[in-house]
Amino acid sequence: MTNITRFLLMGFSDDQVLQRLYAAFLFLVYLAALMGNLLTFTLTTIDQHLQSPMFFFLKNLSLIDICYISVTVPKSVMNSLTNSHSISFIGCASQVFLVIFLAGTEYALLLVMSYDRYAAICCPLHYETIMNRGACVQMVTASWFSGCVYGSIHAAGTFSVRFCGSNIVHQFFCDVPSLLTLACSGQKTLEYAFIIGSCCFGFICFILLIVSYVHIFSTVLRIPSANGRGKCLSTCLPHLTVVTLFILSGSITYLAKNFKSSSSVKVLISVLYTVLPPIMNPVIYSLRNWDVQMALGKLISGKLFRIPF
Repeated sequence: MTNITRFLLMGFSDDQVLQRLYAAFLFLVYLAALMGNLLTFTLTTIDQHLQSPMFFFLKNLSLIDICYISVTVPKSVMNSLTNSHSISFIGCASQVFLVIFLAGTEYALLLVMSYDRYAAICCPLHYETIMNRGACVQMVTASWFSGCVYGSIHAAGTFSVRFCGSNIVHQFFCDVPSLLTLACSGQKTLEYAFIIGSCCFGFICFILLIVSYVHIFSTVLRIPSANGRGKCLSTCLPHLTVVTLFILSGSITYLAKNFKSSSSVKVLISVLYTVLPPIMNPVIYSLRNWDVQMALGKLISGKLFRIPF
């Protein structure tokens, strides 16, 4: 048993050239995700036509994605460039809390967004009453609060254990499964109980999401006009794609850790989970949306109009 004060994040190859290639790739992906989500956040904040509940939730989703990718990628890029893989005990605990906090908040917000689509399509006459400003603020606040509680529980459960032997984490950031492999025997019961409880609760929420989409699609199929069906589906399919991407990437990441595979494969899968949703969400949900495209066009036109010739 050792009193660990620092961890070594050894997710990527020891080869200096490969490390710099990984750092360059992650940095470019980070910039792309940052620009896409900042653009979405800015447009949904300043454009008066993008103030509906859907865009209010989308603004919060963009903020979550900015924070989510910023927790892990900049530190990893800096470590690769400086060849310093060390992270403090407090820094590691903070990463665990923030990653789980933001992932939990995003999952809760995606559930809220599915309820918004359900209310818009299945209860159109009561939509403005159901999704009023106060209700939207309360649902978003509940999403952030539930994510905070979720992150606190798992961070406390993970760092309540004693660590034995090595302080090397075979990952590019501090995550729960990698840290639990360093825990002393018999010390993991509490966190495993938290994980099982979280999975059960998450599965129940997922079932509720599926039920809501069954109602949505059954309502859409009853719409007589093809144009009406297409319009309804155009608002639902991006959300369904984002939810599927988020759940699949997370499930693959944590299931892969239970199978025998190389550390490099596990790290690449973790990159998929931490990087793919933040970079794809603006493309799927925002930049393909006609209202967002119009707002972007107005923003660009306004800038061009002020350029002196």
